[in-house]
Amino acid sequence: MSRRLMLLLLAFLGGTALAALLGAVSLGVAFGVGQLTFAAMLVWVLMADRSRS
Repeated sequence: MSRRLMLLLLAFLGGTALAALLGAVSLGVAFGVGQLTFAAMLVWVLMADRSRS
């Protein structure tokens, strides 16, 4: 369980940091990109969990 949470956190922080480094207009835009990467990772985590059962 903690591994999945860590993946979600790293996806959000990584997406935010990458957007900021690539020149996002503001921190809000970078957070928006972080939310998108979080959502994509959440879908991946949920689908991977579903395939195990």
